[in-house]
Amino acid sequence: MSHFTTVKTQIVSKDHLKQALEDLEMAFEEGDLEIRGYQGIRTPVEIRVPTANPDYDLGFRKTGDRYELVADWYGIKDVTRHEFLGRVMQRYAYRVAMEQLAQQEFTVVEEKLQGDNTIHITVRRMT
Repeated sequence: MSHFTTVKTQIVSKDHLKQALEDLEMAFEEGDLEIRGYQGIRTPVEIRVPTANPDYDLGFRKTGDRYELVADWYGIKDVTRHEFLGRVMQRYAYRVAMEQLAQQEFTVVEEKLQGDNTIHITVRRMT
């Protein structure tokens, strides 16, 4: 019996996902990989993120046009699903926004991390 939980996300860009993981200083591997769960059961992923428990991993795999988070949370005690996905999604959105701003020729004037972890970005575009 599998204990893997799959969570659909709004992530569509592998490059931005990898940048988000790098920003968060999370080690990861990319390729045709598998993650481990309860009793050594494995499931395929494209990106594997190790956890503090060497027998359990987190992973992302593409389904349709989006990536989903896959993990057996039973053995992962160093982070909750909500906390992990919240941090990754915030950095992913940041990376997507920064690329779009650059494409539209905006310049970041100021960037502040608020007490509630909200990122406030002030931009300017010279015309």
